[in-house]
Amino acid sequence: MSQPTGGFHQRLQALAAHQRQAFMAALCERLLPNYALYAQMTGAGNPAGVRAILDLVWEQLSVREARIDFERQAEKLAELEPPADDDSFGARRAVEVVVALASLLDTLRGEAPDAVLEVSRISKSGVRAFIEMTESEEDASRLSKLVREHPLMADENDFQDAVLEAAEKPLDRDALKALRRLGRNDGVSNLGLEAG
Repeated sequence: MSQPTGGFHQRLQALAAHQRQAFMAALCERLLPNYALYAQMTGAGNPAGVRAILDLVWEQLSVREARIDFERQAEKLAELEPPADDDSFGARRAVEVVVALASLLDTLRGEAPDAVLEVSRISKSGVRAFIEMTESEEDASRLSKLVREHPLMADENDFQDAVLEAAEKPLDRDALKALRRLGRNDGVSNLGLEAG
């Protein structure tokens, strides 16, 4: 099977708008358990509320005629963000979920050409932060090599490659369902964590 030409970012930017949205929705699916874990640990947040907004995105992607007020959804999402004064690791990962989903909603409300790169970057930077926290390596160059070669980062890169490959194909309902399943990743987040 031949690989599409061009680097990862070029291929992302070459996607049609609905393909980019499907790519971002799949990444948001995989980020969602991080928000759920934050809510479990702190009693704050509303995973069901975030889930409902993401479900509406999938509905819009698979039912072209769907009329969903994404302005209103963006307002609801803003209310679900962890408090700004919570600087815990879990809160920062939960904020990433909200920011990634907000970027996706931006594309449904109008033009946001860089949103797809932003969501890809958010997912990778969460993995990097998790590795940096768990490895406690002081030396910057050793740490950056550790991050690059870490199994979680390899898994993140493979996952994004697989999602991109799926998003590059024609996205009928079955293909979208498969992409959503891929994003759900059996309930395991990009950090290798599961909400109980």
